[in-house]
Amino acid sequence: MLAVKTLRSNLTIFRRAIWLMGNQFEISIVANDSMWAEERIAGAISEINRVEKLLSTFGDDSKVNEINRNAGIKPVKVDGEIFRLIDRSLSISQLTYGAFDITYFSPDTQSAEGKTAPVSTSYSNYQNVILDQAAQTVFLKNKGMRISFAANSKGYAADRAKYILQMQGVSSGVINAGGDLLTWGTQPNDEPWTIATADADQHSHPFARLNISNMCVATAVNIDKFAPVNKKQMANVSAKKGFPVSEIVSVSIISPTAELSDAFSAPILTIGVNAGLYLINQLNQIACIIIDDHDRIYTSRSINMAD
Repeated sequence: MLAVKTLRSNLTIFRRAIWLMGNQFEISIVANDSMWAEERIAGAISEINRVEKLLSTFGDDSKVNEINRNAGIKPVKVDGEIFRLIDRSLSISQLTYGAFDITYFSPDTQSAEGKTAPVSTSYSNYQNVILDQAAQTVFLKNKGMRISFAANSKGYAADRAKYILQMQGVSSGVINAGGDLLTWGTQPNDEPWTIATADADQHSHPFARLNISNMCVATAVNIDKFAPVNKKQMANVSAKKGFPVSEIVSVSIISPTAELSDAFSAPILTIGVNAGLYLINQLNQIACIIIDDHDRIYTSRSINMAD
């Protein structure tokens, strides 16, 4: 436990870093007693471990595994927590026109004749997930379909950890979930939590301060479509017109929950600057900062940055 930045009223930021869910988590809370803070942070860690087990595909008692095993066979009854998470995931899929999708195809699936089933978009398509709210069941229509919460489980776990901390009386804190920052309350000096946002390729040169108190910011970086040439990023070239095509290098999503920010960050990378901004501008309580391969910065209408 590391205590830093002791300020008035004996309030201190207590931090603990730990490897969870395949990511580096750092939980920071504002308190005036180290033992009290340690107990609260331990409770948050226990909750993250619970979420990881809940959403795991390993083990005979895994509900996610049961859903996947019964793809194309029968609906599976699940508890309310998993049902609601799947329901929210499908809603985000609709909003992003399928750019976010918790479904995928398992190439190991075999047909009745013993042959490997052909790859088809119908296998990995959120529209083929059938939810029955009255019966609280989940059904994957096609054999070979699978679901995974790899894209939003980290964010959901951070949200649950925040909830547990708040229920335990922690009025201010920050959860850094593998680079995604979830905050509530204020710093010990009553100032809001802020971050310095920057180009992903120029971390030491921030372009603005961003107030993220009571919000979460998640950033996705496009590292596959660009090759470094003389320390600069080379854009893709249009095959038809022969001139550079602007691509997104990084996108930061700011929203009230880590689950939402996490889920939206990667899809915006794939749908482009204009479509991404248009989408975000249609939604309430969500904002974005986009940087393209020409170092141009785009922000949604609701963004509030301080230079």
